[in-house]
Amino acid sequence: MEMRAFFSFIPRPLRLAIFGAAVTVILYLTLPPSKDVPGSGLVWDKAAHAIAFGLLVVIGLLMSTHRRKTVIACVWGLAAGIEVAQALMPFGRQGDWIDLFADTVGIALGVGLWALARRFKPQ
Repeated sequence: MEMRAFFSFIPRPLRLAIFGAAVTVILYLTLPPSKDVPGSGLVWDKAAHAIAFGLLVVIGLLMSTHRRKTVIACVWGLAAGIEVAQALMPFGRQGDWIDLFADTVGIALGVGLWALARRFKPQ
C-alpha cells in the first residue's frame, strides 16, 4: 500500500537530498577514528545512538512514499552495517551489539513518533 509522503509538497529530489544529508551526518559521526570521537560515556553514547537513528528513521518516514517497512529495514540495515564497518576498521573503532540494540530502540521510538505525527496530520 503506497502512502503519500508527509512532506509530499517538497519535490522528490529534495526529499531524497534531505534524507541523504541525514545519512551523511550519521556516517560522518560514526566512522571517524576513535581519537576523533567526542565524549564516550556509556549512557550518553547509547542515548546518542538511539537519538541519531530515531531521528533518521523519522526523517526517512516523513520524506518517503515507499512502504514504511522498507524505510525501517534500510535504516536498521545502515545501523548494522555501521557496526560491522566499525568492527573491521583499523582506526580503533569497535563494532558493538549494544550499540546496535540502542540504534534499534531509537528506530522503534522514531517509528512511534512518526505514527503519532501521522495520526494528527491534517487531511
